[in-house]
Amino acid sequence: MMSELNSQIMIFAQQDPTIKPDDPETKKRVLDALINEKLVITKAIEDSINVTDDEIKQQWEYQLKEFVTYYGSVKRIEDIYGMSIDRIQYEFRDEIRKHILSQKIKQVKFSDLKVTQREVDEFYNKFIDSLPNVPAQVELYHIVKYIEPKQTEKKTIFDLAMKVRDSLIKGGVFADFAKKYSGDPGTMGAGGELGWFQKGKLFPEFEKAAQELEINQISLPIETPFGYHLIQTLAKTNDSLNTRHILFKFGETEEDKSGVITSLKDLKQRVETGTAFETLAHEYSEETETKGFGGLIGKFPLTNIPPALKETIDGMKEGGISDPLPYGSTPKQSFHILWKKKIYPEHKANLKEDYKQLEQFAVQYKQTKLFADWVDSLRKTMYWEIKEKF
Repeated sequence: MMSELNSQIMIFAQQDPTIKPDDPETKKRVLDALINEKLVITKAIEDSINVTDDEIKQQWEYQLKEFVTYYGSVKRIEDIYGMSIDRIQYEFRDEIRKHILSQKIKQVKFSDLKVTQREVDEFYNKFIDSLPNVPAQVELYHIVKYIEPKQTEKKTIFDLAMKVRDSLIKGGVFADFAKKYSGDPGTMGAGGELGWFQKGKLFPEFEKAAQELEINQISLPIETPFGYHLIQTLAKTNDSLNTRHILFKFGETEEDKSGVITSLKDLKQRVETGTAFETLAHEYSEETETKGFGGLIGKFPLTNIPPALKETIDGMKEGGISDPLPYGSTPKQSFHILWKKKIYPEHKANLKEDYKQLEQFAVQYKQTKLFADWVDSLRKTMYWEIKEKF
């Protein structure tokens, strides 16, 4: 409708002050975009592509963060749109659904697209003068060690879990025991409740036990990489579970942590006395995603280094190795040592140093071109018309 066209033009004008709402070329450009969008969405629906409420909610939360970053506050957003944030969310719901439908059909048709080396070379030669400079980057590697509990500690934890289970069977209040004993900070305050989860979202051994339990039955201690769980299934369907749990965590003793730190310090010393970092990463790192690449994490713009690591990275020389640092807690608590292999100063993109990044640009360029051709084919094969000129 004309109101839809005018509304879209005003949104663009609010986001970009250089856009002139009354310019006929602006109206034509926005109208063409709306027609293309409706054709793509119609095709997505014909192809049985669906959007869930969870997907809409996640996209809205991301969109709201973008709005707050751009406008400064939720109140400023409400002032600009002249309605409450809840009303804005309601108004945007259909737009978000359409956007997700459009993105999904693009993924179905173009996500597996690849480019040859020749296509990367041609892209580079065509756009060499307009490519942005590559910002200063740092190439990082690491060796990861997980904190593994000793068998004696595991037995002690198991015995404690069994004692708590016995107390629950005798009538203890699950929520009270979760608040007292659980090592899961995200659920302990809520009495251990995880809520509804679709199958495939939790550890397989956790899901299997929860699915086999009768409603309100309490499991024996179930082991996952986090520790032992006492699980109570509150409700279940064929594809989802509503559970609560008490987690008895592994790897919490200072002795366990000290052993991992000592091991990493030994590896650091071996590198400093001549052993190749990649060789040790292949042999000793316990993170499967990076050990096969010699511990390579990747190249990162210096401005994108997480704040928690920035001070450490800035304080290391090129080729330097960090002391053991806490790394993460998923699936197990761990420490790592970092190798700052090389610093790449800001430079004009080139095929030798930036091939992977140029390859991604070339893929995006090819996707955009093929998508435009595909939309053009939709305009020729699907019925549409403009019933009023402006």
